[in-house]
Amino acid sequence: MNPEYFMRLAIAEAKKGDAPYGAVIVKDDQVVAFAHNTVGRDNDPSAHAEINVVRRLTAQLQSFSLEGYSIYTTGEPCPMCAAACVWSGIAEIIYGASIQDLILANQAQIQISCEEVIAKSFRNIKVTKGILRQECLNLFA
Repeated sequence: MNPEYFMRLAIAEAKKGDAPYGAVIVKDDQVVAFAHNTVGRDNDPSAHAEINVVRRLTAQLQSFSLEGYSIYTTGEPCPMCAAACVWSGIAEIIYGASIQDLILANQAQIQISCEEVIAKSFRNIKVTKGILRQECLNLFA
């Protein structure tokens, strides 16, 4: 499987949400969890796609540790979601549209990159950006 395959799954998941953000978690080339934004449905400002998918998988595993897992997300994780990746031990973040891209698409964002959050943390998380960037931005058209 390639990164575009997993990002397409995240894009499909994004289309189910209150806002067009989707995320999938992968380990050993297998999708193990997926989720979308449910902020409006759940009346929960923390119910971003990344938080939802981390919650889903850690509950399923009955462990807070996601070391060795990768998360694919349509938009760059906000500071809250990046911190959740740090705390859970996610090994890699792969995203499509950057926070700057999302701001230009009139999406409310906190202008702190996930790399800035990671750099100030105790983890070394690999970040891969721009996978299917235009397709991810098209979710906001």
